[in-house]
Parts: sequence; C-alpha cells; structure tokens
Amino acid sequence: MLQLKELEEMLFQGKLNRREFIARVSALGLTAAMSPALLSTLAHASGPKKGGRLRIGCAGAQTSDSLDPITVSNLMTESLTWQLRNCLVEVDYKSNPVPELAESWEATPDAKKWIFKIRKGVEFHNGKTMDAEDVIFSINHHRGKDSKSPAKVIVDPVKEIKMEDKHTVAFMLEEGNADFPFLMSDYHLQIVPSGTTEFEKGVGTGGYMLVSFEPGVRSLTKRNPNYWKEGRAHFDEVETIGINDVNARTNAVKTGQIDVMTRCDVKTLHLLAKAPGIQVVETNGTKHYTIPMQTDISPYDNNDVRLALKYGIDREQMLKTILRGRGIIGNDHPNSPANRYYASELPQREFDPDKAKFHLKKAGITDHTFKLHTADAAFPGAVDVAILYKEQAAKAGIKIEVVREPMDGYWDDVWRKKEWCFSYWWGRPTEDWMFSTTYATGASWNESDWKHEGFNKLLKEARSELDEKKRREMYFEMQKIVSDEGGSVIPLFPSDVMAATTKLKYENVAANIELDGLKLHERWWFES
Repeated sequence: MLQLKELEEMLFQGKLNRREFIARVSALGLTAAMSPALLSTLAHASGPKKGGRLRIGCAGAQTSDSLDPITVSNLMTESLTWQLRNCLVEVDYKSNPVPELAESWEATPDAKKWIFKIRKGVEFHNGKTMDAEDVIFSINHHRGKDSKSPAKVIVDPVKEIKMEDKHTVAFMLEEGNADFPFLMSDYHLQIVPSGTTEFEKGVGTGGYMLVSFEPGVRSLTKRNPNYWKEGRAHFDEVETIGINDVNARTNAVKTGQIDVMTRCDVKTLHLLAKAPGIQVVETNGTKHYTIPMQTDISPYDNNDVRLALKYGIDREQMLKTILRGRGIIGNDHPNSPANRYYASELPQREFDPDKAKFHLKKAGITDHTFKLHTADAAFPGAVDVAILYKEQAAKAGIKIEVVREPMDGYWDDVWRKKEWCFSYWWGRPTEDWMFSTTYATGASWNESDWKHEGFNKLLKEARSELDEKKRREMYFEMQKIVSDEGGSVIPLFPSDVMAATTKLKYENVAANIELDGLKLHERWWFES
C-alpha cells in the first residue's frame, strides 16, 4: 500500500486530486499525521488552474498537412484538429465510450438502429448553434462512393442517416454493430458546421480557436471563451510545433523550448528522466509497429515469403535492444492485451531461422534481396529496427537492403507506395474497428492491400454477433488468420512515452491514443 510520502508526491504531480488524496490518506489512518504545510496546500488544491501557453512538440508533421477531417493522418494534425473540434463520442482514460457532442445514445435490440441525442446549446466558433444537420453533414463528408476518407470503411455500413428532430439523429446500419458508439469517436468524424468547404479555417466546437496554421511547421490556437465543457481547456493558448527529429524534440523539452514532447527515444530516456524539471509519462495500450508488404506485388503475394519474413525477426531481442523493455512483443496481428478479445492463447511466433529458410525455399526464393524502406518518421528508432532486422534475417539466409527515405513526405511518398516499408498504428479500442480499418478488403488504410475471403466473412459476422462466447471465438480465428496469412510483420507493441515539464499537471492519462487520448490540451494544466 502507498505510504503518505508517495501519496503527497502524487498529489503535487497532479496524479491525485484533493478528494482522492484525502480518501487514501484516511484509509491509512494518517490524517492526523499530515503537516500544517500539506494541509495548507490541500486547502488551496481546489482543482486545475487556468492560464499559460502550452507548447507541444509533435512528430510526424508534413508540409502537405491539411485541416480537412478526411486528410488528417499524423499526430500534429490529429492533435490540432481535436483542439478545434469535437466528436459525438469521446473515449475516456479507461477506454470506455462516453458522451461528447452526443449527450446519450440507445440502440434497437438487434443493434441495427442507433439513436443519438445531440447536446443542446453548443456553439461553433463562428457563433452558429450546433444541431442535427451539422452532425449529418459531418458524417456524410466521409460517405459516398468516391470518398477517399480513411473513415469511409467504418461509415460504409451506415445505409441511412435521418434527422428525427433538431437534436436527434438516427443511424440505420446494414447489420447490427454492438460497437457503433466507439466508431463515433474516430478523429476523422469531427463535427463541423453544415455546408463547410473552407476546412482550413478550423471552425468547430472545440476548446480552442485557430489563430494560425503553417502546415508541417506550427499552429497556434487560443481558448474558446464559450467552450461548452466545464472543467476543460485550461490553457490560454496552445502552440503545436512540428519537430520530426527525436533528438531535436528531446533537446527542446530539456531546454524549455516546449512543454511536452511525444515519442521519446527510449535509448536516452533514463537520462531525460534525470533532467531537472522533467517528468516522464508512460502508458501501455494498443499502439504497435508494423512492417507491411504489398501483397499484390511479387514476391509478397506468396504467403511463404511472408511467413519467412515473420520467422526471420527476433522480437525478444528487439524489445530489449530497441525499446529497452518498454513494451511487449507482437504476434503479427494488431490486437494487444488491452483489447477485449485478445487471443492470449494463440502461440507466440518466435525467431526461427530454420522455419524461415524452409518457407523461403518453398516459395522458390534462392537469390533475392528484399528492399525495406524506412525513416524515423514512421516511428522513433525505425531505422535502428530495420538495421537489426537485416542482421537477424541474415541468419536465416534472407537478404535485406535497408533503404533510408527522407523524413519529410514519408507518409505521402513511401507508405503504401513502396513494396515493403515501416508503419505504426496506435490501434483502436475494439477489434472490429482495427480490423475494419486496416485489414478488410477495400479498406482505405489496408496498408498491405491484403485480401482474404474467409477473414472478411468472419469480420462481418462477428460485428453483429451478440453472443459473447461466439464473438470471442470469431475474433480468435481472425487474429490467427492475420498472424498466419496477413501481409504485415508486427514485431512490437511499444509503450507510449511522453516527457513534459513538471509544471504540467494531470489526473489520469488515457492509453488509447498518444497525448492522453489526444486530449492533453484540454485535460492538463499548469501549476499555479
């Protein structure tokens, strides 16, 4: 059990609020032992303080960035657009769906019809009051035959959206989906005013209003004085700065040029943690590294080639060497222990040079060099992973040439353009959402262009299956199929690690997405 000194430290760091601190201390029977200074602190610890400019150093920024919800695809624009806008549903720190712009929802027994009650009295930055028409317009922005939205795959099953009254929207689905509220939290499905065409103005209902935006470089927002959420959006301003190089981000947070950085380099994390005035915040969720192959291009269209590359990687060594143990090893499917239907009983694929050689020989590969395209824009340490992978695979007779690509433009010019490259996902709260986004045939973000009829059939059936036992069995089978036949090597589920000034305080940290579920800008605050 935590002792008084540890509880005091958690209080001062903002990890416990006043009520939680007093409850825990009382449980220990130590109330009388608290010092006068601490009691004075508690008397003033009434909650988050407002003020200051929050400076976020983000990885993944590109000069082609846009504020159109359809094009949002990296951490900088994800963070910025959620400063400006909200969704119908928010995922809380426990990974549960909770009301945001929707105040409630309910479904028919077959989960084919979902009715969302829209929050009343919420204003957009331009003064317009939000209503059902805005919701329908915003979701329809991602629908349609020619839509290029990454969210198209999750709204395609919606066959009709109907306004039942000014504050009620009904979604009619092609088949039941027990997880539908989760989908309405997708960062692409941000609510904007009906008829919006100039998305770069950033008009939304969010806690901050756009002041300026230089794609790939910097943005500045200011607090929305009419924000509808009580107890949120504490900063006067938020500056989001694109810093793709991890060393530059680290130096910026150490020297006070930024207040928080994402994606710390775990190789130097022990030194960063010792720096005065710096706190390290670590969470574990569904984020994972992938190495997708274009399965419609030879030789990656041969599953024996894919299996050879999966057996030719030493995940344990990578976890120790690359992540310094901060994470867990992957099993070539995108689900982690944080997922409800995680297939823990699925045998872990291990480094096996003999099996790799067997599958390579079975595929008829005798003298082939696999070109692996990478840059640290994919994730911190991606180049190191590629080099280590090359050395490991060589033990199985697999020749890999590491092709270093430019950081800027990596996601536009390399990902899904080159036959084999690096990628990362922070995962999704549900198995269906993750599979539908990146593994279903025709999905906009199916990064390996993988197609599997049996998998697609199971995916559709499991989505509307209400029997928990049957649903679990279906998701187990899907994870097995992706692991054994999918087009991606998935070696690691890294911890999310941020570094921030100790002046920043918080209560809880969500693990579903980086930057506290992309809500750090409205959940955290500066100490007074």
